[in-house]
Amino acid sequence: MKLQQKILSTFERKMALKKYYQDQLLEAGCDEAGRGCYAGPVFAAAVILPRDFRHPLLNDSKQVKEEQRYMLREVIEKKAIAYSVASVCEEEIDRINILQASWLAMHRAIEALQITPGLLLIDGNMFRPYGSLPHHCIVKGDATYTSIAAASILAKTYRDDHMIRLHEQFPSYNWKQNKGYGTPEHRMAIESHGLCSYHRRSFNILPVQKEFCFEGLSS
Repeated sequence: MKLQQKILSTFERKMALKKYYQDQLLEAGCDEAGRGCYAGPVFAAAVILPRDFRHPLLNDSKQVKEEQRYMLREVIEKKAIAYSVASVCEEEIDRINILQASWLAMHRAIEALQITPGLLLIDGNMFRPYGSLPHHCIVKGDATYTSIAAASILAKTYRDDHMIRLHEQFPSYNWKQNKGYGTPEHRMAIESHGLCSYHRRSFNILPVQKEFCFEGLSS
């Protein structure tokens, strides 16, 4: 039993997220959600956590069950030094492209923080600098640092909530389940009904993009 506990403890230490990148500046982790979706906005979050923050379930939002994500959101919002969530709508995505829109959503989230961080930790390998704030891009950062993982949880849950609300307007696409991603079901619905006002035209979802007939879909 003691051996099993020792092995488990060693495994947990290896799997634990890093609490911070450096120990001088106040860090904000940043991540986005919905970049690859066919419909709806892209969301981003920025989170500043206490240096001693730790939660055994905290991880990249894609690795956490839905009910756990919402539980973690409550903990993060309660314990964070500061946090914010922002979005960029589908019209803006189509106008400036999804990469620029993802960065813009992060910029909006950073701008909305009530406390200015000294360093930004960005999930991914590219970022458009936010003013003069230094930043580090970290591939798979949401599975490496607590603040980025926390940002991934907030961005994901806030976006999911938004897509569930949009589902009420256009239930035929079943966004309450697929959240706007290009699942076979979603693609079949687009083939049947065309594109609605929340679809991203710049994604070339259909070979010939059909405009949505508003009659009857939301009834």
